[in-house]
Amino acid sequence: MRVAFLVSGAGGMYCGSCLRDNRLAGRLIAQNRDVVLLPLYTPLKTDEPDAGGGRIYYGGLNVYLQQSLRFFRTARGAIDRILDARPLLRSIGRFASGTRPDDLGPLTVSILRGHDGAQKKELDKLIEALDIIRPDLINLPQLMLLGLAPRLKQALGVPIVCTLGGEDIFLDRLPQPHRDDALRLIADRIPDVDAFIAVTRFYADHATRRFELPPDRVHYVPMGVTVDAFACASPHPNAPFTIGYLARNCRDKGLHVLVDAFIRLRADGRDCRLRVAGFLAAADRPFFNEIRAQIRRHRLDPHVDFVGELDFPGKVQFLQSLHAFSVPAVYPEAKGLYILESLASGVPVVQPRSGSFPELVESTGGGILVAPDDPNDLADGLARLVNDPALRTRLAASGRSAVASHHNETQMADKTWEIYQRLTANRIRRTS
Repeated sequence: MRVAFLVSGAGGMYCGSCLRDNRLAGRLIAQNRDVVLLPLYTPLKTDEPDAGGGRIYYGGLNVYLQQSLRFFRTARGAIDRILDARPLLRSIGRFASGTRPDDLGPLTVSILRGHDGAQKKELDKLIEALDIIRPDLINLPQLMLLGLAPRLKQALGVPIVCTLGGEDIFLDRLPQPHRDDALRLIADRIPDVDAFIAVTRFYADHATRRFELPPDRVHYVPMGVTVDAFACASPHPNAPFTIGYLARNCRDKGLHVLVDAFIRLRADGRDCRLRVAGFLAAADRPFFNEIRAQIRRHRLDPHVDFVGELDFPGKVQFLQSLHAFSVPAVYPEAKGLYILESLASGVPVVQPRSGSFPELVESTGGGILVAPDDPNDLADGLARLVNDPALRTRLAASGRSAVASHHNETQMADKTWEIYQRLTANRIRRTS
């Protein structure tokens, strides 16, 4: 069985979906599974070895120009090769990652129209490539690409799988009428998809209700991490108690909530530090500057580190430096891969009781849940860990053990492959 695994690049930033998809494809390939990874939009930015290479399909610059100018909808040859060149897409990716959903309404709807959209040429190029690869199954990376499904199925006659990873957050921010148009087009294309795979039970249930997906076609495959790659944090001295944040530096991820909680901890006399890591988009720079100004006003600069983006060794080292970890996202997080990476490092977490966090915290026993969007309750949760080193030790041990047992990359790959095998076996039975 050969699988064509499509992955959406996220421009110049690390993103949970990219990291998870690359890790899954890489593990399947390491297991000698016949998997071909095809990146879309931009090259993948991943802190582990890139499982894909070669040509970019639906190149971000090409897609944008085709939306804006008719000339690029038919241009081929040298122009296409230049616009889809990896160095060019990589260089513009960092700027594209700051694009807001409310700027992308017409483009989202056009791609969902598939062969009837402005990017018809891109779909034809993808089908040409897949016709050479001759996959037995195609895995799409998100609902916003369901516009490809009807034509792919017609041209290749193979099962279509779609990964679910929190698309409603993006879709709900599209301006009208594009939001309703996008949701209608997604609904129209659901019958062309043989299975949907969600990375948490929370989002499997949520997406089934939100998009009226057939429940018997929605599957849950836990996210997996390379547990052995995350060295367990060595016992630290209790002071200063170090809290870590590793995610996009933006309001959605709740950095402001954590900073408010940290300020209260310091005001209460707690000897603690805050370490902040992650990508900063140009669009988030005003928010980030407000955070820095707030810290200066409270004269806490000596106690806060902003370390920026981290490669994989840097991430491991960062997590090893912590006593606790928190990304108090203010929206219902569908994934939360950073939670598993923290727990794999033996660092307990304090997270809001929303989205996927209760599922991840309760199933691993690796943390504390607090009220969403509540700096005081978050401060209280962190204070419990400051006050009780024995509790920290228990949570850390439980979290790391549970991630090793139930959230490892091998299980993620095996369970995904089982779904693929069932779908291709059903196709063979139907056609025989």
